[in-house]
Amino acid sequence: MNDRIAIPDTFAKRIAALRTQMSRDGLAAVLIPSADPHLSEYLPERWQGRQWLSGFTGSVGTLVVTADFAGVWVDSRYWTQAEAQLAGTGVQLMKMMGGQQPAPHIDWLAEHVSAGDVVAVDGAVLGISAARALSDALTARGIVLRTDVDLLDAVWPERPVLLDAAVYEHAAPHASVTRVEKLAQVRDAMRTKGAQSHFVSTLDDLAWIFNLRGGDVSYNPVFVAHALINLDDATIFVADGKVPEALKQSLARDGVRVAAYSEAPKALASLPAGATLLIDPRRITHGLLEQVPSTVKIAEAVNPSTFAKSRKTAVEAEYIRATMEQDGAALARIFCVVRRRAGPRAHHEIDDRREADGGARETSGLCHAELQHDRRFQRERRDAALPRHRCVAFGDRRQWLVAD
Repeated sequence: MNDRIAIPDTFAKRIAALRTQMSRDGLAAVLIPSADPHLSEYLPERWQGRQWLSGFTGSVGTLVVTADFAGVWVDSRYWTQAEAQLAGTGVQLMKMMGGQQPAPHIDWLAEHVSAGDVVAVDGAVLGISAARALSDALTARGIVLRTDVDLLDAVWPERPVLLDAAVYEHAAPHASVTRVEKLAQVRDAMRTKGAQSHFVSTLDDLAWIFNLRGGDVSYNPVFVAHALINLDDATIFVADGKVPEALKQSLARDGVRVAAYSEAPKALASLPAGATLLIDPRRITHGLLEQVPSTVKIAEAVNPSTFAKSRKTAVEAEYIRATMEQDGAALARIFCVVRRRAGPRAHHEIDDRREADGGARETSGLCHAELQHDRRFQRERRDAALPRHRCVAFGDRRQWLVAD
């Protein structure tokens, strides 16, 4: 999305198109959260609908649109940025204040939508706890909630598809525990919960369990997928063409099948009656859970892999120490660059980072797959998440040091 240079009228037209679709579908309000089907912190472009519709590029925010209102709820980190980016779009800045409940947009919807009207949100990107809170608040006011509709598909003509970056093996020596051993750990935890199946959506858990890596999210070596782990086999649901044939064969030898990404909901719907499915309620969306038949028992617990990957082997601990040494050296290098550049000559913090990373590449044995130096994590002035920054003095000048 190249909306950083789009004019405000672009976003006003997109909101208007959304309202037209809402009218066709009989919807009084639509909620667009900053989320994807994996509840990720950093979203692939396909699920950056709030940004595409409103023009606000901050990493966190919730968009609500009705026939005569559009607003983005953000916390104080993003007030200045949102005020600038939403100007002229017709989308209001809704400031989340300290002491409010975590989701003030829910209270707003309950107060401003009439009884009998319909509020829609894509359940495929809505966490279970958020879905429950939204349903409780709206139902108490006689408002209907729909979670089976994704209006972005109807109004976003060039909506990005799933990325085709290849999935690759995370192999020894860095992977000191094999895929088979990790699956055995997960299955032991499943048995303690009486579960025959376990569904995993979080991308870091998938990367750890299967010793796989990818390039679907900037600065994160993960790939977009789901997995269904049974006591005797497992299936990874991932976009076609992402897993090379040789890797498919390696996975098959370990009892892991590769299926199309779109097959994940069907796999949940096909679970046998009387089976028990283990899920982490904080790590799966409402839409996916809705696919599970009522005849299947749900066991809720933290993903076993979350605990397992926190316990490092001696080999893993040593790699972490080496990484932290390199990270500390890189941070010291950045401080030196900033101090050397401080003065009357204008410079940009991204240039500082480029210079520092140049040295890091020379001293590091790691793979730097993404050093594009975009502004996503390097903000200044109006785009800065101000509470995370501090003002420091360099000589007789005061400058903002951005450290996130």
